[in-house]
Formats: sequence, C-alpha cells, structure tokens
Amino acid sequence: MPEDRRSLAGRHVLLVEDDYFIAFDMQRHFESSGAHVVGPVPSVRAALDLIAATPDLDAAVLDINLRGEMAFPVADALSERGVPFLFATGYDTATIPPRYAAHRHCEKPVEPDRIAQILLG
Repeated sequence: MPEDRRSLAGRHVLLVEDDYFIAFDMQRHFESSGAHVVGPVPSVRAALDLIAATPDLDAAVLDINLRGEMAFPVADALSERGVPFLFATGYDTATIPPRYAAHRHCEKPVEPDRIAQILLG
C-alpha cells in the first residue's frame, strides 16, 4: 500500500461534495485506506452540523460549489478548529477568496491518493 494511503488509516476525514458519484468514489477510496469518512454531505448546513457534532476531525475535502451554495462557511468553521482542508473543485483559484490562498486545492477530476498526500502527507 502506498505511503499516502497508509497515512489515512484511522483518520477522520470530512467529505463535502454534492456530486453523488464523486462523493461515493472518494468515500470508498478513503475507507479502503483505513480512514473514517465523516459524511459525505452535499450542503453547507449539513457540513456545519457534522463539524459541530464531530470533535475529532483530522482533515476535510471541500467542493467549492454545493448546488449553487459556496462552501466558504465550512472552510471558516474548519479554520477556526485548526482542521486542515483542501478544495476539490472544477473552479480555478480565482474563485477562492484571498483568506484561503494558503490552502491547497485540486482540480476535478481528483485523485484520492493525491488528496491524501496533500492533506496528510
């Protein structure tokens, strides 16, 4: 098993993605690597509820546009808790507010191993 996949073992990873197939693929991949997937959830409200209810988040993957709703309130909540996250999106970096310039992003289609490397590597 590649080192990136081992680094997911035992980690709690929040997955915020509104595309069912992308969410399902990432969830399956992360779980096969030993991660505990929190979610996936398709909306800002559901993500914020999970963040409030889950004390042990190790990382998060956020789609930026969730059915027309931008995920930046989720990024704010994660930042307040010191949870590392990245944006997995079809948008370019120009749509990411300057306050998140230091956060990584992956353009879709994303490779789950690459996400693990960026988040936890």
